[in-house]
Amino acid sequence: MEQRHLGRTGQRVSRIGLGTLTWGRDTDEHDAAELLKTFWDAGGTLVDTADVYGDGEAEYLLGRLMDGLVPRRDLVISTKAGSVPDPDRRFDGSRGHLLSALDASLARLGTDHVDVWHVHAYDPATPLEETLQALDIAVASGRARYAGVSNFCGWQLAKAATWQLAAPGARTRLASTQMEYSLLQRGVEREVLPAAIDLGIGMLPSSPLGRGVLTGKYRGDATPADSRGASEHLAPFVAPYLDDTASRIVDAVTTAADGLAVTALQVALAWVRDRPGVTAPIVGARTAQQLTAALSVETLSLPDEICRALDDVSAPVHRYPDHDWSTL
Repeated sequence: MEQRHLGRTGQRVSRIGLGTLTWGRDTDEHDAAELLKTFWDAGGTLVDTADVYGDGEAEYLLGRLMDGLVPRRDLVISTKAGSVPDPDRRFDGSRGHLLSALDASLARLGTDHVDVWHVHAYDPATPLEETLQALDIAVASGRARYAGVSNFCGWQLAKAATWQLAAPGARTRLASTQMEYSLLQRGVEREVLPAAIDLGIGMLPSSPLGRGVLTGKYRGDATPADSRGASEHLAPFVAPYLDDTASRIVDAVTTAADGLAVTALQVALAWVRDRPGVTAPIVGARTAQQLTAALSVETLSLPDEICRALDDVSAPVHRYPDHDWSTL
């Protein structure tokens, strides 16, 4: 699999990443082992997790598999901290919480460092400089090799990156940002992606298949019994992308796939993988068969005319102040 640099760093990662959102909950150790082995055999290196996935079980499972199935040195492990199970405070970006969470992640993973450590979300109750100090301490202590953020909007990302760049050599430059990005969710193109490109921060799209909807499995009001849409706890996650707008985009993806003699999954994934500023979409497959289908996109490059057609049908409305005001 082709390797890409993570933002403006020397770290290289596979241009498709493996997500572990369902590990330890819907994905057991046997299935997780199959997924990781399939990914590794295909040349994949970037594995993404978080301390809250499966209440820590995802990290624990990954640690067990690295112990005997796949060598730790062959993987680029990315994890996140900051989400908390508190209805009154969903995110805790305090230095104390983040560093304690990192230590707990390392214990579950069975490793002395993670390759990329992300703040899971912006915490308005904590001064941003305190949150960023935790990243500096993690990298300086060797517990993380690179640092990034996740789910930061445009001004939050720009503020964080600028703060880090204000003291070259003393603060840790942000390497990446993880955001939802697909043909069904192009909101990052408004401000986040331009900021990331300008600042040399690699984009790691999550849910690149529109939470599974872009595979076409929900066309015609169908809800496969083994799909996320049929899962009691994941159905609300899929529901926002089952509207008429999404249906038109899925139809266009399917038409493009038919014309290219490939699958809708391949078209949707190739589109986001090759967008400007994108380093590696994170794919959260449930089975090794699904993952193999996603990894087959390695040989596919969409023709320019197909990309333009998909751009047009899925184009978000971006007006003032994103476009030149004099043309409005």
